[in-house]
Amino acid sequence: MDPGSDQQQQLRSLRGFLLAYNQLSQLCFQRCVCSLGHRLLSASEERCLDHCAGKLLHANHRLMGAYVGLMPALLERRRAEATAAATDSTDPPNPQPETPGATT
Repeated sequence: MDPGSDQQQQLRSLRGFLLAYNQLSQLCFQRCVCSLGHRLLSASEERCLDHCAGKLLHANHRLMGAYVGLMPALLERRRAEATAAATDSTDPPNPQPETPGATT
C-alpha cells in the first residue's frame, strides 16, 4: 500500500471519528443542558451528560463488536460473488450440439 493511500485512509478514519464525536456531543448537550444562564453545568446536567455519553459509547462499542464479528463473513460472501461473476463472464456460452440430420 502506498503512503498516500494510507494517509488518505487515516484522514477518513479521523474524519469519521470526529463526526461521531460531534454528533454524540450535540445529542447529549441538547438532551441534558437545560439552561445556558450559568457558566458551569449543574450537578444534574453533569450526571445526565455522563449517563448520556456513557450510554451512547456503550452502544457504539456493541455495534462495533457486532460489525467486527460479521465483517469477515460479509467479505467472504462478496469475494465468492465476485469470483462467481468473473467466472460467469469469462466462460463462453455452451452452444447446443447439433443433431446430425436435423434442419432448422
